[in-house]
Amino acid sequence: MATSLETPKPKARKPKPQLDPDLCKGCLRCIDSCNHHCLVPGHDIDPRTGLIPIELHLEACTACGLCFDACPEPYGLRPERLEEIPTGQPEFERPTDADHLKRPPRPKPVDIPDVLRELPLGATLVLKGNHASAIGALLAGCRHFYGYPITPSTEGAELLAKLLPKLNGIFLQAVSEVATVNLMYGTAGAGLRTMTFTSSPGFSLMLEGVSYMIGAELPAVFVNVMRGGPGLGNIAPEQADIKLACRGLGHGNTHAIVFAPSTPQEMLDLTRQAFELAFQYRNPVVLLADGYLGQMTGRVELPKALVQPGLPKWAVAGDAAHRDNLISSIFLAEADLEAHNRHLDDKYARMAREARAESWQCEDAEVVIVACNTPARMARGAVAELRQRGVKAGLFRPITLWPFPIDALAEALSGASRLVVVEASAGQLEDELRLAASHAGLALPPLAAVRHSGGVLPQQDEIVAGALAALAREVTAPTASKSADPCDCSDPECGCGDEE
Repeated sequence: MATSLETPKPKARKPKPQLDPDLCKGCLRCIDSCNHHCLVPGHDIDPRTGLIPIELHLEACTACGLCFDACPEPYGLRPERLEEIPTGQPEFERPTDADHLKRPPRPKPVDIPDVLRELPLGATLVLKGNHASAIGALLAGCRHFYGYPITPSTEGAELLAKLLPKLNGIFLQAVSEVATVNLMYGTAGAGLRTMTFTSSPGFSLMLEGVSYMIGAELPAVFVNVMRGGPGLGNIAPEQADIKLACRGLGHGNTHAIVFAPSTPQEMLDLTRQAFELAFQYRNPVVLLADGYLGQMTGRVELPKALVQPGLPKWAVAGDAAHRDNLISSIFLAEADLEAHNRHLDDKYARMAREARAESWQCEDAEVVIVACNTPARMARGAVAELRQRGVKAGLFRPITLWPFPIDALAEALSGASRLVVVEASAGQLEDELRLAASHAGLALPPLAAVRHSGGVLPQQDEIVAGALAALAREVTAPTASKSADPCDCSDPECGCGDEE
C-alpha cells in the first residue's frame, strides 16, 4: 500500500501577550488565568495612570490566549504583532489597533447653543431671597438640584423640590454636603446645569469637591446663604465666608466668580447670570448671600425670556459623538499639572473682566462707604442721612467680591478723603479691598471700619457715626515722643528718647 510522503504544513505560530502599561488596571485577573506563572504582580507605579501594571515573564508561555480573555476592556494585554500569519489559519479575534482603523469615524461633537424662550411681559412676584434665587436657576435652564437642608438656605431647596418634578427635572436630597458636590460633579461632567443651596458649615464641607470641579473645569452654581460662625455658630446673618469664597475654594490654585447680591431681585438676576458665566468659563460660580437676604421678601420682576439649555461639545454625554471626551482633575506628571495651572491662571485673568460694582452718589463724595449684601442697604440709608446733614457721602457696593472691582473703586474714590468699610465680619471684606488695591497699586485714603459679627448686622446710625468720626479724625505724620514708661535705654536707634 502506497504511503504519502507529503511534507506536513507548519503550524501557525500563536501570538504571545504584550502589555500596554498605560491600559493595565492592575486587576490581576490575567494572573489567575495563567497556569505557567508567566504573569506576576508589578511593583512600579505607572506615572500616567497612578496604577501598578503587571509584569510579563514569557519564557514558559504557550500562547494559550487565556490571559487575553481574562483582561477587561480597555485591554491592557494584546496579542503581539506577528510579521506573518500563514494563510488559511484563523487570525486571533481580539481587537487590535488595526481593528480600530476599520471602524467608521465617529461624528465630532459640536456645541449645541442655548435657545431663549420668551416669557409673558410684566410678570411680577413677591418673593423671599431664597425663592428668588431658585426661580432664577429655573429660568437659567437648571433642572438638576442636589443638596442637604441647612438653615437659613433651605427654602430654596424646598421650592425646587416642588417645581423640578413638574418640569421633568431632578431633585435629590443627598446624604451629606460631600455627596452633594460629587453628584454635582457628575451632572456637570455630562454638560448639564446643576446647583445647590447651602450655608456656611455646609459650604465648608463642599470645598474639596469644589476644588475637583475647578480642576476638571466643570460649571456649577453654589448659593451660600451665610450664617454666624465659626463652628455651628447660629442661624443669624453674617459675612464671614468671604475668605472661603474668594481665597479658600479648596486646595490648590482655585478661584471662582463670587457674586454678592443685596436684594431679592439681584438674587434672581445674579443666579441666572451665574449659570451663564459658569458655562462661559467652565468653572463654578458662587453666590454669597446672608441669612437676612435669604429670608427677606421683596418685589421681583421676571426677565423677558428663559433659557432652553444646549449642550457643550466637551460634555461626557454618553453618545457616540462625545465618546472620546474625558473629564478629570488628575495630572500625575508634574509638567502636565504645571501647564494645567498656567491654563487656569490665564482663565482667571479673563474672569477679571467680569468685575462688577454699583456706585451711588460717589461723584462728589468726600467719604465713601463700602458695603455689600444686606449691610449695603443700611449703608445706603446712612449715605442719604449724611447727605441731609450736609456731608458729601457716597456708597460703593461691590457686586463681585472676586474679582474685586478695584478699577470702579478707584473711580469712586477720585475725590474722597476718607473710606469706611461696613461689614458683618471681622474684616474679611476689608482684606479683599486692601489686597486688590495693593495688586493694582492704588493708594487708599485713610480707612475706618464699622464691623459686627456673630449674626449682628451694622445699623444705619452706627454707619453715620463711623463716617462722621472718620471725617473728624486728623491725619498727622507720626512724630517721636518720649515714652511714658522710660526704658533707661542708651541705644540711639531705640527711639525711646532716653539716650539723652
